[in-house]
Parts: sequence; structure tokens; C-alpha cells
Amino acid sequence: MDSTAHNPPDARYRHSSKAFARARGLMPGGVSSPVRAYKSVGRDPIVIRRGKGARVTDIDGNDYIDYVLSYGPLILGHVPEPVQAALTKAVAHGTSFGMPTEAESVLAEMVREAVPSIQLVRFVNSGTEATMSAIRLARAATKRAKIIKFTGCYHGHSDSLLVEAGSGATTLGVPSSPGVPASITSNTLLAPYNDLAAVEQLMKTQGAEIAAILIEPIAGNMGCVPPKPGYLQGLRTLCDKHGVLLIFDEVMTGFRVAWGGAQSIYGVEPDLTCLGKVIGGGVPCAAYGGREDLMRQMAPDGPVYQAGTLSGNPLAMAAGMAMLEALRDGTAYAKLEKASADLESGLKRAADRAGVPLFATRVGSMYCPFFHPGPVENYEQALKSDTKAFTAFFGSMLDQGVVLPPSQYETWFLSTEHDANCIEQTITAAERAFVAAAKVAKKK
Repeated sequence: MDSTAHNPPDARYRHSSKAFARARGLMPGGVSSPVRAYKSVGRDPIVIRRGKGARVTDIDGNDYIDYVLSYGPLILGHVPEPVQAALTKAVAHGTSFGMPTEAESVLAEMVREAVPSIQLVRFVNSGTEATMSAIRLARAATKRAKIIKFTGCYHGHSDSLLVEAGSGATTLGVPSSPGVPASITSNTLLAPYNDLAAVEQLMKTQGAEIAAILIEPIAGNMGCVPPKPGYLQGLRTLCDKHGVLLIFDEVMTGFRVAWGGAQSIYGVEPDLTCLGKVIGGGVPCAAYGGREDLMRQMAPDGPVYQAGTLSGNPLAMAAGMAMLEALRDGTAYAKLEKASADLESGLKRAADRAGVPLFATRVGSMYCPFFHPGPVENYEQALKSDTKAFTAFFGSMLDQGVVLPPSQYETWFLSTEHDANCIEQTITAAERAFVAAAKVAKKK
């Protein structure tokens, strides 16, 4: 049983604490994913009963404005009517067949329409599956073994990618996990994010052995870190020069930051793209896709094997179609931009008034306040953040009815349901929370 969690400061969370104590006897750390345990913020997690719109309610009956949003997919908020209706209709016909359905083709056409670099697509169940499969394909297509990934970027928990992975691994102090043999990670080369010269050097010395560069075009697992101007374009040029494939991990950014993903914002087309989160509408779903000559190498058209019994299941396809249809005309993105910009400016004013050094980053409805003066352009700079100040800020926000990702190194997300009232309440809560953070910072 995890002995590091703390009791909550008052009785408001007594049912959550009791439920978490029970869970710790049944699951490692009491959770199904590590960051949910709230270890880095020194308290027991709240246990959620339901969500609606921009808010969630815990089992004690406390209501919160939610900026976790299942780490990104709930772009329309909790239980949006179009997705709920689509799921209700789909479940009446069956949840899984292990045989083709027309819904797979419909969602594939929507993805292909939105993301021009994707000519063929394969649905899977998680971002981990998508990135793992894309790398397998890249290695097969190039007949090379090595890949380049970037420190602080997380691409799922497959063995070869769990190296300097950011996100929950950073919070837990485990940048690479025990149980991963050195023989597997020996083919994973590391470079700092936003450092084109480092990639140039790797290409110069090992380019003939490198199958692919795998990157989050907007890093989301060391906090939200955008690419420098020209950085992604530089990677594209290097890949073309050395015969290396460029893989964009848009599991988080795809359909979240724009209709065509981050690649549409920065004007760079990868060879392969990994998608997830939003395309499942809140139901487990992911995909990888890209150039037809590459994707035709996947079984059964080609020899590269990958399979999944629940891949493309009717519920995920129905939810994904409803979600993308709601986003197609761009109205949602305009609404998200307005709310996100208002939140960003309001939090900056509140931090300035409290005297808290803050460097905030934002791309669309992805936002992260780093508790240090900045800049933050890579993993090393992100790690300079004052995590004790963040912990004080997080706890104050939670006690005031605003739930945030429980780590300095996670991105906040907004939905179309975060209206002006939500933003105003959040900024008001932050004014107190930054005061709490400032007191902690002064003690250091």
C-alpha cells in the first residue's frame, strides 16, 4: 500500500479518501494510470462519480470545473449530446464483432479529409498501439533499426519509447522504467526538443541507421511546449536528406489544436501520423496513417503485422464520427480559442499581482503555466519549475472547486463548455491560489 499519500485537509473529501484506501488494496497505487494517484501533489485523489459539460462531481458531492478532460479527448465537454446519442444508437446494434463495419470506412474518410498527409489509416485502441505500430512500419519500410525521440516527449509505454518520457514518468522520478532491457532501448536515440543542431549531429553520424524521427509536433507531456519557428520544417528537411521517415505523434494534438492537427498549423507533412484522444470522442480509440506506399506494407496487404480484436469497434467509430462532425465547420475551434485566450490572460494578471514568476504556454485549447520565469522550450527548462509552488497552487484550486492535472508537467485542456462563467470562476480561484503558491516560493 502506498504510504506517501496524505489525508485531505478537511472532511469534504472523506468518501474519496475511503474509496482510494480501498483501491490501494486492489490496484498498484490504487489507480489504473500512475498520475491519477496525486502522489506529486501530496494528497489523496478525488474519486469522480459523473461529469457534465465543463464540470465533474466527486463521490462526496463536490463540483469542480474540469481542466483534465480525460487528458484531451473531451473537446465538447462531458457527455455531449451528439456523442451520447451516437453511442446509444450504436450500442443497441452491438458493441464488437471482430468483423468489418461500414462505420470504420466513414470515420476513415473523415480523418483522411481532415489530414491530407494521411492517405490510408489503420484504427487501433490506444496511442501506445499507434506509435508502436508506426515505428514497426517505419523500421520495416526503411530496413533500419534506430529511431530518434526527444527528451520529455511521451509516446506511450511500449519498451523502446519509455526513455526520458516526461509526463507521469517525470513526476514519479522514473524517466526510464525498470523492466525495459537495454538491448531494446539501445536503438532509441535521444535529442533535446527544439534543438535542431542535435538532430543534425545524430543524422551526420548515424543517419544511415535511422529509420524514423518520432516527435510530438507540440510537446504535451512536459507541459505544453510549442515548436520553435522553423523547427519542424528543419526536421522535415533532414529526414528527406537522409531517407528517414518523419512520424508525428498527434495523439494529443490531432483535432485538438485544429481540424487538421498541428501539422496544419505549422505546414509540415509527416510521412506517418499517430492519432487518438479526440477521434474516439471519449471512447478508447486511436489510429495511425500516412502515405499509401507505406501503409500498404501493413498486413494483410503487406508483411508488417499488427492486429487488434477491438480495433475499429462500433462504439469508438460512432463516438468518433459524432465528435468530428461537430468539429468540422470550425465553430468549436473559434469558441475554444476565445475561452483559452481569456483564461491565459486572466491567469497571467493574477500571477503578476501575487508576485509569482510564471511562464505560460498555449496552443489553441492546450495550456500550461510553468512556475518559473522561463523560457520553457525543452525538457531541461521545464524541470526548473517550482513544483512545491505548483503543489500549493493545485491544492488551493481543488479546494475552491477547480480540478487541474495533478502535475506541473501535464497540459491543461479546455472544452467548448468552458463558458465565460467558468473562466471567471477559475481566475477568481487562481487569485487565491497564486497567493498560496507565493508563500511557498518565498520559503525556499
